[in-house]
Amino acid sequence: MPVEYRVGQRVSFKGHRCTVRYIGAVEGTDQNKIWLGVEWDDPARGKHNGEYLGRSYFKCKSASPTAASFVNLKSARADPEQSFVEAVRNKYALELPTQPNPVESVLSNKPIVISTKEVQEVGFDKIRAVLAQLHELKIVLVDGLRINKAETPADSIKRDCPKIVELDLSRNLFDSWEEIVNICGKLQDLRILKVNENRLDIRAADLEGAKEAFRGIRELELDNMSLGWEDILSLSHHFESLTTLSASLNNLTVLDSYICGSFPQLSLLNLTSLTLEYNKFTALSDLIDLKYLPALEKLSLKGNEISEIFQSGWDRDIPASERSLKFPQRLHYVDLSYNAILSWGFVDGLADVFPGMTALRLSHNPINQRSTNAEMKSWTIDEAHMITVARLGKLNALNYSTISPTERTEAETYYLSQIAKAMAEVPEGLEHTISSQHKRYAELCKKHGIPDVIRKQVETVNPDFLEARLIKFTFYMLRNTQSGQKEVITKEREIPKGLDVYRVKGLVGRMFDEKPMSLRLIWETGAMDPVAGSDDIMDDDFDEDLPAESEFPSLGKHESSVKQLGRFVQREVEIEDSTRHIGNCIDGMEARVRVELR
Repeated sequence: MPVEYRVGQRVSFKGHRCTVRYIGAVEGTDQNKIWLGVEWDDPARGKHNGEYLGRSYFKCKSASPTAASFVNLKSARADPEQSFVEAVRNKYALELPTQPNPVESVLSNKPIVISTKEVQEVGFDKIRAVLAQLHELKIVLVDGLRINKAETPADSIKRDCPKIVELDLSRNLFDSWEEIVNICGKLQDLRILKVNENRLDIRAADLEGAKEAFRGIRELELDNMSLGWEDILSLSHHFESLTTLSASLNNLTVLDSYICGSFPQLSLLNLTSLTLEYNKFTALSDLIDLKYLPALEKLSLKGNEISEIFQSGWDRDIPASERSLKFPQRLHYVDLSYNAILSWGFVDGLADVFPGMTALRLSHNPINQRSTNAEMKSWTIDEAHMITVARLGKLNALNYSTISPTERTEAETYYLSQIAKAMAEVPEGLEHTISSQHKRYAELCKKHGIPDVIRKQVETVNPDFLEARLIKFTFYMLRNTQSGQKEVITKEREIPKGLDVYRVKGLVGRMFDEKPMSLRLIWETGAMDPVAGSDDIMDDDFDEDLPAESEFPSLGKHESSVKQLGRFVQREVEIEDSTRHIGNCIDGMEARVRVELR
């Protein structure tokens, strides 16, 4: 068995990084062949998950069913590895003559000796200048250069590049944190460290001396490293000066370090900025640990799956004294873009969860998208922006746009007008069921005045006129009702009250080119009925913007036939087949009727 491979080793084959998980024979193949079972960093590259022909040979950290492969050891040709110093030289300096300590000789102006003979220094002024520049490097980016160790006996970090302030070691071949500790321990000025997309276990033995090595590091990136929250907390103990941390793309679901009902002291007390983008959080309560970070000022949760504030059962194992979800007052910027937020109730709740929030990013959520349902009222992006501004009184900036005093006034008065419009839709005396859904209603009324609630007035018509004997119908058919129908079809027709339902159906059948008896006519009365037993408080307008189903498939179908408003539902009546006059089936002089196919 070749000695250069071992279980746990990091290897690159044709530019693709992987971790060796198994070395040995594989059933169903030539038993004389030795195979490497590897887990690829790119899970789409493999063919299985460590199980082959019903037998499990190794476990993968990735949950992907295609993260693993078997590689024939005899034909395997790994890409060459190098030390950190070699990578820096190859990228930032000219190739040097092969001799002991050539860098030291050039920088110290000593004679250059190759094979016991002194070499004339023709052209070495340029090399000396390049090496001097290498010695002064402050920012070093050696990501993806197959680095697996700090240095070799022939090279030295302190001699070649001691002044590095920012270092990117992402996408390399380190087996453990030990070599990273060795590199950082020799860089006294290091302040920014990036180790993204490495696969490193958190073992105490590998982190010996880490506190001293990492003592000056203030910014750390741990993106896409398959780390759990406990791993991140354990590692953070060694970064005592840390103020900025990124741990995106780690498939994190809950930041809850409660153990047996007790809460261990977090090690990120100096943290001011935290980035947790593209993880798997679904509710703000999944982030409860973060409320104990007193210095936190910026929190980025972009690209998660957040749709609610409280996850069901989130406080089951949390002591009663710790159940409030209120983040520190210093947290002033929150990024919730590219999530699954579609409730205005969620937006209202942000003021309580983030009491110090003055800047918010909420773009690319369903709540801000233009509705694709043409038959329903839709929020435009501008309207959604105004309503968000009005609901959150402390905001100074939304989606990178500063909110001026004029913009705030316009947003709040528009918001009040929408509340008044919703109040006009419920029976008199029940307006409080709408206003109670809006936390800032009383505050905004005091600031801008109580809005007028204007209800539609029923017009009286002289019964001797022809118009008194006609009902103005608006018939419409939702998109996809008929085969290939992509748009809503709307037809208007004035029909005498004396026509019976069968004749009306005949007219409608001709309008929509359908057999009359295949149609259902649903009269949308516009009246609101209370929903018995409903505990859900809906927003002031259920016709809010929703994206296409293909864009957010997890949200399910939006049923447009029922429009809810608080604890009320719009009353709908089917016009049953009969010889009754249509005037006896409809109240009023106008009616909106939805046409459906049986």
